[in-house]
Amino acid sequence: MSVLKAVIIEDELDSRENLKNLLGKYCSDLIQVVGEGESVQQGLELINSDLEIDVMFLDIRLKDGLSFQMLEQVDEIDFEVIFATAYNRFAVDAFRYSAIGYLLKPINPDDLVDTVNRLSHSKPRMMKRRLDILNQNYSKPNAFEKMCIYATDGIYFVNIKDIIRCEGEDNYTHVFMVGKDGKTQRITISKTIKEYETLLSPMNFYRVHKSHLVNMNFIDRFVKGDGGYLLMEDGMKIDVSRRRRALFMDTLKQLQLTTS
Repeated sequence: MSVLKAVIIEDELDSRENLKNLLGKYCSDLIQVVGEGESVQQGLELINSDLEIDVMFLDIRLKDGLSFQMLEQVDEIDFEVIFATAYNRFAVDAFRYSAIGYLLKPINPDDLVDTVNRLSHSKPRMMKRRLDILNQNYSKPNAFEKMCIYATDGIYFVNIKDIIRCEGEDNYTHVFMVGKDGKTQRITISKTIKEYETLLSPMNFYRVHKSHLVNMNFIDRFVKGDGGYLLMEDGMKIDVSRRRRALFMDTLKQLQLTTS
């Protein structure tokens, strides 16, 4: 396995040195730091040089602007991007929605090793599109509109409002959404439904069953008989678990959705 070539762009010298030392201590067999800088300008110079780059570790805010501004000036991004940033809930959500890697400061060595291991087993895919979604979501932290989904058959860029429901099956999740032709489309992801519950619950999604997460906007009605179930606009019947029913009914009343 070849060693990944890494560049660090971070405007705080202590943080830059700390990341470099951690990579050398815990990931020396997987990654080698071949360049570093502290600004948008220095980052662009490294990208435009003859240097081979597999991954860039970036702070969001640099001395002369945002790292987004640097990446927007690159025509084709053929390396992976990992952001290292202090905790910010909206920023973390933006990373997750766009399927962009991130490390929280202070950097945990275990998280760093996990991130580098994932990098060593994959190639950068549609990085420009993923960064576009990140930039959109980062600039509108209270109104995420799009997300990137790494499915088993490729990468999908979807409008969150078009997701009808998610169905969990062991360690996989099936995402059902409105396709471009108006018909229901299914995407399968090798992640648990719990991960999508965390991402989508703030967007008016509700976990009505251990296997089902639904977009409240696509509920046709709630049927009280047979233990209680939902009829979705796409015709699907979704059971509501007994232990979740009371809280779910309260949510329905707040939204004034139809029951029968």
